[in-house]
Amino acid sequence: MNELKLSKRLETVANYIPEGAVFADIGSDHAYLPCYSVLQGKASGAIAGEITDGPYESADSQVRKCGLSDVISVRKGDGLSVLRKEDEVDCITIAGMGGTLISKILEEGSGRLSKVTRLILQPNIHAISIRQWLVENGWELITEEIMEEDHKIYEVLVAEKGDPKRPYQTYSYEANLLLGPFLAQKQSDIFLKKWTGELKHLKSIIQQLEQAGYTYENNEKYQELSKQVKLIEEVL
Repeated sequence: MNELKLSKRLETVANYIPEGAVFADIGSDHAYLPCYSVLQGKASGAIAGEITDGPYESADSQVRKCGLSDVISVRKGDGLSVLRKEDEVDCITIAGMGGTLISKILEEGSGRLSKVTRLILQPNIHAISIRQWLVENGWELITEEIMEEDHKIYEVLVAEKGDPKRPYQTYSYEANLLLGPFLAQKQSDIFLKKWTGELKHLKSIIQQLEQAGYTYENNEKYQELSKQVKLIEEVL
């Protein structure tokens, strides 16, 4: 992967960046996504944010190597703290982190999202945390994608300001939150592979809990896992 050839998951993220946008890529990983998007003529400018010295220096080096220092600003800071009042950022991308961490970044930086019109989020796990945050903060999920790369399954969530409950109509609200309303409607082969595997895994744990006998902790976990099984079976 480099500034000319992205991984499948990052290329999917890039596809949803609005034409001519200025976007902020949080946790930018060598600034490949900003460099690629500007070089392809997709974005007009970008901010690459990193929290630690090593990744910040790698991103800065990559941007300078591509000769893009005039249109890509590499900044060191925690989450959305890299955004400044004068920035005209249309779009935020956050990829390659857990859903809980992405939600935390959005929550802590929510005061900096007033000018932002689109969020493109790629959680490695726990996409449900992001969907919950979007609903609670007035962001409408407009599409989702699921893909497999290097034997790992990833989801990409795209949201804009709107009616946050609109997509959650086909199945129960909780089932849609867990599996994704757009993904549950499409039921692609990768989606089915992910959730049939997860269903098998959950049932295996439930069986182990049943064999272990009753404790308060076991019963709490049993109830929680049984609920997840019911939600997955509702969709599949």
